[in-house]
Amino acid sequence: MTATETGTPETGTPETAGALHADAVRALGDWRPAEPEQERLRLDYLRHLADQPDGLYRSCLPAHITASAAVVDPVAGRVLLTLHPKVGRWLQMGGHCEPGDRDLASAALREATEESGIPDLALLTRDGVPVPVKLDRHQVRCTGKDRPENTHLDVQYIAVAPPGARELISEESLDLRWFDFDGLPELTDQSVRDLVARARALTG
Repeated sequence: MTATETGTPETGTPETAGALHADAVRALGDWRPAEPEQERLRLDYLRHLADQPDGLYRSCLPAHITASAAVVDPVAGRVLLTLHPKVGRWLQMGGHCEPGDRDLASAALREATEESGIPDLALLTRDGVPVPVKLDRHQVRCTGKDRPENTHLDVQYIAVAPPGARELISEESLDLRWFDFDGLPELTDQSVRDLVARARALTG
């Protein structure tokens, strides 16, 4: 059998890959952002998925869709950020889709749970369905420092932590720390600040 028939460790079986792809098309197709730039990104993401059956996996180059989530404790007015070892900045939790992910929201929740160490996170929903709050396209070198840059097409969610949740750092972080909504660290880019602002507005 060929790799296409059996799947690969990165993309799983054709059935799981197809289900994840279909969910991504549905999630992005149903979401309607208010800002023109976000709408342009949404349409770009959908074109990417239309052109790339494997467009959600890191093996798809030069671009692939990723999933992330801002972990927030609304009661305490704080957000949990990770100091990323490759980027050198404080970021939300997130990363690549994996074969076991049944949908984009599950991928974002898995990454948030793994990187925060908090087991009882809940994604923000609309009518009972987890929905993205923001899209962000950025350049990275996820295939290695000596490899060309590739593009992450990130789909961003909000994960609400229980009041007083205790984090547990993973090997994927240089540091893991809660920050007040009004006290984000200097090494945080505008994309993260915008995501945190949206999380604050939607959970406050």
